[in-house]
Amino acid sequence: MSRALCQECQRPTKACICKFAVSIENDISVIILQHPSEVGQSKGTVSLLKQSLAKCEVIVGENFDDSAVLSLRLKHYADKTALLYPSEQASLLNYSALKPATLNIDNYVESDVESEVESEVKSTVKCGVEDESTKTLTNGVLADIECIIILDGTWKKAYRMFMLNPCLQQIKHIVLPQGITSLYQIRKTKKDNALSSLEACCHALARLENAPEKYQNLLSSFVKFNEFQRSFNQSNH
Repeated sequence: MSRALCQECQRPTKACICKFAVSIENDISVIILQHPSEVGQSKGTVSLLKQSLAKCEVIVGENFDDSAVLSLRLKHYADKTALLYPSEQASLLNYSALKPATLNIDNYVESDVESEVESEVKSTVKCGVEDESTKTLTNGVLADIECIIILDGTWKKAYRMFMLNPCLQQIKHIVLPQGITSLYQIRKTKKDNALSSLEACCHALARLENAPEKYQNLLSSFVKFNEFQRSFNQSNH
């Protein structure tokens, strides 16, 4: 017999996380491109994020060439869209100053990424990122951002999604500064300074909207979400 599911978070009613949602009117819209393997992931944070933000949309997939929804959103927001991703062209998000980051994308790719996967995805890129290694974004341009895109998946899968979709390479890129302490205790990663999708989104919005305290309640609730998920999993075992 199938278990009863919460109609909001789509989890079993006993594992419902709706009580951790925090209603926030975000000024900047959020589009989450979620890898199919993350759908239904009990430790995932996108469901809680989507319930909490007034303007948040989730599109599931890996290759978005045929995504009419993403195409419409990119056309609507045009050059006021930014992808949260540590490319070599990414601009670093700080409260005091928004300046270009000096990052190497190889630092953010799993060391065990298969060479054939890399060659496959790289060969699909028709229009790559600009060759200029010193590409920068001015504070004024960043201040005009109206929509951010988040890739929800492991580092390896996020890299693959980035490489498979030239449209993501051709828009602005932003990245968070290192040193932000993650509150994500229920899912481990080999990467230093790794944040969950919810955390990364909150920190990016807070900086872009210049509202340091606006997303603190959601981050505090996220701590309780971690505790609940951990206790729930332990009780099941």
